[in-house]
Amino acid sequence: MSSCAVIIPARYASTRFPGKPLHVIAGKPLVQHVWERCRGCRNVSRVAIATDDTRIAEAARGFGAEVCMTSPDHQSGTDRIAEAACAIPEATHVINVQGDEPLISPALVDELAARMIADPAIGMITAVHALQDATLLDNPNIVKCVLSRDGRALYFSRNRIPYPRGSHPGLTHWRHMGIYGFRRDFLEQFVRWEPSPLEVTESLEQLRALENGAAIHTVITDHESPGIDTPEQARAVETMLAAKLAV
Repeated sequence: MSSCAVIIPARYASTRFPGKPLHVIAGKPLVQHVWERCRGCRNVSRVAIATDDTRIAEAARGFGAEVCMTSPDHQSGTDRIAEAACAIPEATHVINVQGDEPLISPALVDELAARMIADPAIGMITAVHALQDATLLDNPNIVKCVLSRDGRALYFSRNRIPYPRGSHPGLTHWRHMGIYGFRRDFLEQFVRWEPSPLEVTESLEQLRALENGAAIHTVITDHESPGIDTPEQARAVETMLAAKLAV
């Protein structure tokens, strides 16, 4: 039988925000908010936090999370996910939920899990939403995606894609969300591939899959989950969480 596990990568080192997973927001460490959201999923059998840091591991076990200790030498979150998945051998599918998205939608995670389990041909899947704010199109921190007619990713970039020449009625710009689902055998293959030229150039590891001829399926969602890269963003998300709790 198919089963899906969520693995949340969390590392202490961060150039812009050291110790980010343990930063307290609304009375809880950031990574705890993410874990609690994922625990609300119905199509997921296990939720684990993957880390190489004993401080994060201790805190995670303190609030009841399953922890997978991983090597400190991983170059990417996907490498960390692949090692952690070895500790969950019954999982046929794995979803990588970023540890800095405390507002991630459990329904979106469930949708990715359901899509993968229903279609064995899907090796990798992610999510996009319509980018409404035109001022973000040229922001390199916002990853853009272009889609085929059947909803597969054609390319990802930190630049504006497609580049508009003349009018473009009906064109939707898509923002990529940092959530990935993998069929286990595809995940194992992915981490065996060498980093690809496009991946290195854009600093986007999903391009490794496209450069090796793999398909990345997408789920289009209305949900927007702001990630946290700086203390300022953490304060903004804390305000959003406080507003939700007050309702």
